Amino acid sequence: MTRVVLLMLFPLAAAAQENATNAITNQMGSPFALHQGAFPASSNGGSSLEPSIGALPASQAAPKVPPPQKPKPAQPKKPPEPKPTIPSSMVGYIDNAVIGSQIRFRFDAAFHNDAPDRAEFFYAQCSCILHGPGPNPVVQDLNFQQLYMQAEYAPTKRFSFFVEVPVRWIQPQIQIPGPGTSRLPNEAGLSDVEAGLKLAALASSNQYLTSQLRAYFPSGSAATGLGTNHYSVEPALLYYQKLSDRLALEAQVGDRHPIGGSSCPQPCNSSVTTPPSQNFAGDVFFYGVGPSYILYRDENIRFAPAVELVGWRVMGGFETTQPNAMVDFQQAESADGTNIVNLKIGARTSIGRRNSFYVGFGQAVTHSVWYEHIVRAEYRYSF
Repeated sequence: MTRVVLLMLFPLAAAAQENATNAITNQMGSPFALHQGAFPASSNGGSSLEPSIGALPASQAAPKVPPPQKPKPAQPKKPPEPKPTIPSSMVGYIDNAVIGSQIRFRFDAAFHNDAPDRAEFFYAQCSCILHGPGPNPVVQDLNFQQLYMQAEYAPTKRFSFFVEVPVRWIQPQIQIPGPGTSRLPNEAGLSDVEAGLKLAALASSNQYLTSQLRAYFPSGSAATGLGTNHYSVEPALLYYQKLSDRLALEAQVGDRHPIGGSSCPQPCNSSVTTPPSQNFAGDVFFYGVGPSYILYRDENIRFAPAVELVGWRVMGGFETTQPNAMVDFQQAESADGTNIVNLKIGARTSIGRRNSFYVGFGQAVTHSVWYEHIVRAEYRYSF
């Protein structure tokens, strides 16, 4: 009986086992198959069930991971262009020892020149003396204005060259015409063009020692009082010294030497047997010194008053004397040894690193003068 019961149950057990095996197989092949991490790990570190990736449908394929991208190297930044700085000179009459590229406009208004042909420094010898090339008659008092336009270029911090173009206006105030002459009218026009170069022996942020050579060309009309009618060369030594964070000292010394010029053979002056010079034009030695002090400054503006003492000594030549009722012909007298000294007071304002303005006033402190008073205004642009 027992054997009969076992034989009857065996087919049922076999069928149940087959159904269980098919269910597991269908479950692993279904879209909802568990990932490998859902099964307990085996003793060797893997999962107990490891279905292959290929068993997953296309819609459930593992996403592709892009390869890691190398970071782009940072682009090197261009160094900022060096900004030009205003030349350290803060004075207005002494030549600038600090070398730099700049454009400068300067305007002078001067009053009471009583000997404009002295040594042919300002204009040419009066034509009333031995057919000189200058104006006639003798000018007793002359006011004048000059506009200077200068461009300077410095390829290095130790060397530069420049050109200056002046325009002149003159107003003779008092004239006494001689026989056959007429009063000298007001005149205006191009004066003697200048060009030159600078070379610095010392060049630092605190000190400059510069040699300058300037040349004058006779481009102005001598007959109308706009030029000297001769060439001149002017070597000079310029100095700049920064004494403190605000105080600076500047100086110059040089000589203007005429090349050619009018002649004054004997007797140019009947009271002198042997004139000290046969040339009406003469050398003029000049010098100057001036401190400046930055009184106010911020990030954008600097304001610096300056005081300058500027002088000239005439080393030869002649000047036309004023008309004399006791003499029936015009004479000239020696200009050798004439000393002229001016005191200049002004202030310079620098705006930013490129722009600079100067306004100043000059007063003669000697009896002999190139002018009794002078007013100067200047604009300078550095680049």
